Amino acid sequence: MSDNSSPRPAAGLSRRQVLGAAALGAAALGGTVAGAGKASATTDAASAAPASVSASASVTERRERAVVVGTGFGGGVTALRLAQAGVSTLVLERGRRWVTGPNATTFCRFATMDNRSAWLTDHAVVGGVDKTWTPYTGVLEAVTGNGMTAMCGAAVGGGSIMYHGMTLQPAEADFATSIPVAADLYDDLNLWAYPTVARMLGISTIPYDILASDPYTSSRLFHDVAPAAGLTPFKVPLPIDWSYVRGELTGQYEATYTTSDIAFGVNNGGKHSIDVTYLAQAEATGLVEVAPLHVVRDLAMDANKRWVLSVDRIDTGGAVQEQIRITADAVFLNAGSPGTTRLLVKSRAKGLVPDLPDAIGTRWGNNGDRIWAWINPAGDAGTRQGGPACVGGSDPTSSIPLTVVHAGSPIQQAGVTALTVVGFGIVDGAGTWAYDGDTDDAVLTWPTGADAALQELIAARMQAIAAAGGGMMIDTNAGAPSTWHSLGGVPMGDAVDLTGRILGHKGLYVLDGARIPGSTGACNPSMTIAALAEHSMRTVVRQDVGRLF
Repeated sequence: MSDNSSPRPAAGLSRRQVLGAAALGAAALGGTVAGAGKASATTDAASAAPASVSASASVTERRERAVVVGTGFGGGVTALRLAQAGVSTLVLERGRRWVTGPNATTFCRFATMDNRSAWLTDHAVVGGVDKTWTPYTGVLEAVTGNGMTAMCGAAVGGGSIMYHGMTLQPAEADFATSIPVAADLYDDLNLWAYPTVARMLGISTIPYDILASDPYTSSRLFHDVAPAAGLTPFKVPLPIDWSYVRGELTGQYEATYTTSDIAFGVNNGGKHSIDVTYLAQAEATGLVEVAPLHVVRDLAMDANKRWVLSVDRIDTGGAVQEQIRITADAVFLNAGSPGTTRLLVKSRAKGLVPDLPDAIGTRWGNNGDRIWAWINPAGDAGTRQGGPACVGGSDPTSSIPLTVVHAGSPIQQAGVTALTVVGFGIVDGAGTWAYDGDTDDAVLTWPTGADAALQELIAARMQAIAAAGGGMMIDTNAGAPSTWHSLGGVPMGDAVDLTGRILGHKGLYVLDGARIPGSTGACNPSMTIAALAEHSMRTVVRQDVGRLF
């Protein structure tokens, strides 16, 4: 078995071929990021000062009852439940709206990557791609910190646009280990909140006929090898209309799912992302306005203790078209863990909101993410790898709960077979965010080795897979840790209550992953973020609507 830190290539393969294949597979899932020099050049349009302002840009005042910032899993739930309670709501989203459908060309493909893949940078934000282009409001931002890079979605629908769709509910004990302050909520979450999310997203596992088809040979291989590696295999629940996959298999639609070419979004449609589920229902009420290409720069409190948002409306090149000052009775922050945390760290450091909790900017974690490449397994992996990530394995004996999932790779290097295998588990929220006055932004610091205990266990499972199924495993994050699953920064208990209310600040809420400290019970976070938002909004509607706003 090869040492993952210095892999020895199989006979007839160069070390460069092996490492190149590993990098391509991981990059297609977002597991590797552009080099530090390039990544630092990213235009941070989430919260920092704008790069350019149109000469004709005007300043507009708006008065709103409720404002939701962000359109991901927390924002979509929030917008719908406010609308159903009769609350007129403005929803701000920095990204653009992406409309898909059969044989659409909405998103770029990995092999022909272009500026639609990256948020306002002149280069790719995933590794292994040496391309430059005109900056555009693409779907992914790489937020580079000290010791960790956080990959963040930028689109109407948030991260649901480009995630694989893994919709996993943690076991009660694992939920309590990850979020002990919220352990008593689990019975309610399990009774109705998780099922509500499952119903809204239309989740199901891969049907037998699709799993048995040629493009899913690699998924069957992983599923068959998993038990010998000490893993209990399972099918991953996914928010997919499988008729679209069948359409690809029959040649009706161009291959997208069946080649796993979904890292930047699914062109063919059929994915029940937040924009076509929660947000669509919210907009249908007539009470919700979704405003794309609106970047929130600052959050303040005025003399009347109302909330004031400084917002730039930008074009798809990032130029400011209009500066807007929005005054609201209630603000619901759902900009994702990095986005929400950065806004609040800035507000506290600049004195825009007095007496914000000291815990803001703390207890951030990466959900234990690690992306590995399984190189040249002995079994048949097929000639293409279907997606989304539809099979996984859990380790019931692990001292730290963890999950391993196979995700297909849309591109292969000649002469090398590479399967992407993702691990995640429970970690402490050891990361912190601190204000940087030079950039007017908050910067993440992730301590070296903060998740070392978990990563040692994940590495053992990965090497066990290679031992059972042949080939070798390479840790693609060893030199450049990154995560798709940012959590924490505004933790429950210390910064917000169990309903998401920021302590001591009426009408200011956090309902996204920023309030979850570090991890979500050895599952990817989307379902838990949405379920907690459902639970909180039931309380907000009952206790706060009509009283606080």
